[in-house]
Amino acid sequence: MSEPLDIQGFTNRSLGWKSWLPTLDLAQANPEQVAVLEESHPQAKVSEYYLTLIHQPEVLRQRSLAFNAIMYAPGGLSRAERELASAVVSRVNQCVFCASVHAQRFEQLAKRNDVIAQVFSDPQTAGTTSRERAIVRFAIDLTLAPGEVGAGALRVLREEGLGDGEILDLVHAIAIFAWANRLMLNLGEPVWGA
Repeated sequence: MSEPLDIQGFTNRSLGWKSWLPTLDLAQANPEQVAVLEESHPQAKVSEYYLTLIHQPEVLRQRSLAFNAIMYAPGGLSRAERELASAVVSRVNQCVFCASVHAQRFEQLAKRNDVIAQVFSDPQTAGTTSRERAIVRFAIDLTLAPGEVGAGALRVLREEGLGDGEILDLVHAIAIFAWANRLMLNLGEPVWGA
């Protein structure tokens, strides 16, 4: 990771997350719950987030399948650009935990954090290239006013070289983080210094 960023309450440092609801005690987990945790994420058995969501194992299974398909599918929008969009949505939604995770992922993939510093400082003006600015602007607009995003917004993305598959990946990444942020923000809180 590059230098630590701590800007306006957002960070690229690793944070913990504490659930406000009861988490599942793994010793009490049934076989279906264990299976869903194992297929969801490598750290799911120790994550309070997953141990909260596992109370509804089939919902968590479907959430994990959708998340993994959106964020890790080959082709289409680059992984770094998916992570950038996710960090933007998380910043706009004030989800400090998700913003930190996806800032780190972007940095790992892109080998830089300049645009993340900009996103944390002022997402409205963030982007080191016109393509990044278009991605950031689209992520903000779709997050804040999805019913107002129309053909003109897609035209801007196409002018920056995004194809239909990349635009679809971008929409999916933004949408899943609109959902993920709301889960994180309503079920618990970030823990600094974890």
